[in-house]
Amino acid sequence: MPTKRFFLRSLASALALTLGGAALHFSVLHAATTTAPSFPNKPVRIIVPVAAGGSADKLTRTLAERLSVLWGQSVVVENIAGASGTIGAAKVAKAAPDGYTLLQQGEGLTLNGILFRALPYDTNKSFTPIVKAVVSPQVLVVNPGTGLNTLADYLARAKAQPESISLALPGNGGIAHVAHEILAQETGAKVNYIPYPGGGPAAVDVIAGHANATLITLAAVTEYVRAGRLRALAVTTAYRSPALPQVPTVAEAAQLPGFSVESWQGYFAPVGTPQAVVQKINRDINLVLQSPEIRAQLEAQGFKVAGGTSADLAKSLQAEQPLYAHAIKTAGLALR
Repeated sequence: MPTKRFFLRSLASALALTLGGAALHFSVLHAATTTAPSFPNKPVRIIVPVAAGGSADKLTRTLAERLSVLWGQSVVVENIAGASGTIGAAKVAKAAPDGYTLLQQGEGLTLNGILFRALPYDTNKSFTPIVKAVVSPQVLVVNPGTGLNTLADYLARAKAQPESISLALPGNGGIAHVAHEILAQETGAKVNYIPYPGGGPAAVDVIAGHANATLITLAAVTEYVRAGRLRALAVTTAYRSPALPQVPTVAEAAQLPGFSVESWQGYFAPVGTPQAVVQKINRDINLVLQSPEIRAQLEAQGFKVAGGTSADLAKSLQAEQPLYAHAIKTAGLALR
């Protein structure tokens, strides 16, 4: 289907350009000598709008621990799950614009703005971008007891026995949902989608056998795959992940040239937050991300460090909005 493949190639190109820009900006950011504001002088709260245990939670807790040391203040991670992340996002949108309440979000911020008819905030106007922290593949994993050993096995069963495979979704309408819908449209596979409040609960239920599979950010399940508790069938990016190099791409395993979906995770502040505070948070998160120990730790989990300026993240948001809108329309996902 040429239209979908054009979207996927365009998305990969747009994100590659964004990440390239982020890399160019980092050396300047790292060397900046701007006087930092007197921030923070009290605890900082980062709201993660999904349940604990998933990739977003793991990333944020890793950063929070290091930022606490750097700032000499507690950095508290608060999980507020529900409504595909919109409840947590709404809480940040209504918070004081002073840098003490931050939001962890990724492409879900854009997707929710497309999928929901009404939101308790304005996706384009309620938040100030701070930094795109990491990018990551999505990975399709199954319970080893399913007998599904390859993506070809998975697709064959999903076509021969429609909806016989239960797929735990880490959020309804998220990047995993969109990616799987594109895969389904390309191959004719039909599964039974079961929404979960986040990647952690979804992975746990697949391990326990309550669901057969999940499509999830790779960093959320690398340890489970290495331990043999989950079987990885394919990653959604055009490249294999160094964290699990034996796992093929969807493009390889399903013979779908051009298939590529890459997710990302970053941080936002309420609109109106002073630019000096935004710049300080951006600079310090970049410092943490670029430390050899943290970079190695995140890459071992399956993340790829991005970094860059707040302007880089703003450009990325602008680039992905029309592309995801096209993908959602093509996949037939209904507005809620």
